Amino acid sequence: MQMTVTVYAVGGGQMAEAILRAALKKEVIDPSSTTVTDIAEQRVEYLREKYGFDTQAELDKKKLTTADIILLGIRPQDNWKETIAQIGATQTKAQVISIIAGVTLAQLQKASESKLALTRIIPNTLTDTGYGYSGAALGGEADRELVTPFLESFGKVDFIPEEQIDIYTGYAVCGPNYVYNFYIALTNAGVLSGLSRKQANAVALENLKGAAEFLELTGKHAYELLDINNSAGGVGIAAQHAIDASDFAAGIQNAVLAAVKRTTELGKKDE
Repeated sequence: MQMTVTVYAVGGGQMAEAILRAALKKEVIDPSSTTVTDIAEQRVEYLREKYGFDTQAELDKKKLTTADIILLGIRPQDNWKETIAQIGATQTKAQVISIIAGVTLAQLQKASESKLALTRIIPNTLTDTGYGYSGAALGGEADRELVTPFLESFGKVDFIPEEQIDIYTGYAVCGPNYVYNFYIALTNAGVLSGLSRKQANAVALENLKGAAEFLELTGKHAYELLDINNSAGGVGIAAQHAIDASDFAAGIQNAVLAAVKRTTELGKKDE
């Protein structure tokens, strides 16, 4: 039987809720040993009623001290420095996992005025599915063995150098957005060609799932699978020619680069 961990979430917003919900589903945490603090009374009541968490409007220093993991889910525009200082003052030995956008490990450590075991993550947005990658950068005091089970409860995790966080945000975390856009374009093409919206949606979704599964199952490069599908002078190669003549690839690449650039810009505002 898997042991659960004691978690203290500072901030109970949508992302923190999604992480806790997934961890709860995987039985990595238990409501009776999970505490959430949020300044919004409505969120406090909602999280208590929906999940059975111990929810509070103010930090509980004793519970911060005894927690295995502290999840920092506050917004970068909130007074995070004061909050980190309060956590640091407890001398907690917990693994502190931050999802505060744009705030570096060095900034967190400095604000804590202590030696916290910090891990900075950019969480994936597919937490409820079990798919997707979160990028995690370990601080000097962090214990990878202790944080991994919790991080893996809401998807896969890639331990990366902190300087790759912005790239991970623009590419991996925004990744579903690119897929959604492709899905919309593909289903609209189906409707334009004469299929009903229901038919186009169903076929596109099945093809997306099947193609992803086939890539993983075969281990082949996508170019190899295209060669299999595209017979000489056939329908597939005619479609491929049209795609190659368009801005399809450049559009996706430019979108990723724009997302990475914007992430970096937002991070600099918080320095």
